[in-house]
Amino acid sequence: MTAGTHPALRTRACRLFGVEHPVVQTGMGWVAGARLTAATSAAGGLGIIASATMTVAELGHAVAAVRDRTDRPFGVNLRADSPDVDDRIALLVREGVKVASFAQAPGERVVKSLKDAGVVVMPTIGARRHAEKVAAWGVDAVIAQGAEGGGHTGTVPTSLLVPQVVDAVDVPVIAAGGFFDGRGLVAALAWGAAGVAMGTRFLLTRESTVPEAVKSVYLGTPVTGTVVTKSIDGYPQRVVRTDLVEHLEGSGRLTALPRALANAWRFRSLTGTSMTALAREGRAMKRSQGLTWAQVAMAANAAMLTKAALVDGDLAAGVLPTGQVVGVIDELPTVAEVVGGIIDGAEATLARLAGVPTDETPTGGTAP
Repeated sequence: MTAGTHPALRTRACRLFGVEHPVVQTGMGWVAGARLTAATSAAGGLGIIASATMTVAELGHAVAAVRDRTDRPFGVNLRADSPDVDDRIALLVREGVKVASFAQAPGERVVKSLKDAGVVVMPTIGARRHAEKVAAWGVDAVIAQGAEGGGHTGTVPTSLLVPQVVDAVDVPVIAAGGFFDGRGLVAALAWGAAGVAMGTRFLLTRESTVPEAVKSVYLGTPVTGTVVTKSIDGYPQRVVRTDLVEHLEGSGRLTALPRALANAWRFRSLTGTSMTALAREGRAMKRSQGLTWAQVAMAANAAMLTKAALVDGDLAAGVLPTGQVVGVIDELPTVAEVVGGIIDGAEATLARLAGVPTDETPTGGTAP
C-alpha cells in the first residue's frame, strides 16, 4: 500500500501547513534543532525548531540550516513572553517560515502580528476553555496536549481533551500526548483531530542530538517510570523519575530559590538576554500569569535542568522531560522510519477497520 494515499490521511492540517502527512514534531527545547526539524519536514511531516533556548542570531542560523536540508515547510516555536519576540517574529516573516507555534497562549497582539504577515499560528493548550480563548483571537490551529504528554502538561487525558476541544473550536486540532504509531493517528482522527504531534517519539530517533547514553535511559524507562512534579519550576511537568527528581521533590523552598536564581543567571548568559530585559520579562510573567517573584525566578529551572541532561549528558544534574509513551518505545529509528511507519500503520489500520485484506501489520508501529 502506498503511504499517505487514504483520503482520511489528507487532513485540514496537511492543507494548512502544506505538508504531506498529518504528523507534527514538537518544538522541544535543546532537542528540536535544525537537524531534527529538517528530517521531519523532509519526511513529509511538520518539523518545528525550538527557539526559546536560542538567541535571535542562533535562530537565524537554525532557519538557514533547515533551508539547506529541505525545501519543505517547517515551523518555529516561540516564547510569547520573550522580550525580543517582535525581533523573532520579524525573522520568521523575513525568512518565510510557515508556522509559529507556542507552548503558552501568545496573546492577541502577537497572534495578529503573525497572521497579518501570513504566518500560521498554532499554540498548545491543555483545556477546552484555553482553546476557546485563543480561537477567539484568530489562531489557525491548536495542539491539544493531554495529561500523558511530556514536559509541562495538564490533568485531562488526551482521549477526553481532544474531543472536547474539537467540539469547541472550528480550527484544526492537533492531538498530542501518548502518540507513537499508526493506530494512535487513526484514533486521533476518529476523535475529530486533524493530526498528531509528538515529542518523545522524535526525541528517540537517530537524528536527535540527545547523547546516546541519555537515550538509553529513556529506552529503559517503563510506562510507570515518569512523574508529574511542580518541584522543577513551579508548574506541573512530566519527567522521568530519577534520583535528582526525588531530591528536588524533597527539597524545601529555602534551597530551591537560590538554585533557581543561579539558573536564571545561566539562562540569561546562554540566550544573550540583558539584565534589563530579564527584569522586564519577569515583570511581564508576574503580571500576565499571576506569579510570585519566587515563581518567576523558578521559571529558568526547567530550561537549565533540561540542558544539563539533554545537551551536557549530566544525568546527576539534569532532568528528562518525557511523555508516558516513553514506556512503549524501545528503538531508535530514523525520523523517516518513524513518519513512514506511522503512515503505513495508519493505512493498515484503516484497511482493517474497513475489512479490506492487507499485507501491512495491523498494529501500525514504526518501520523496522
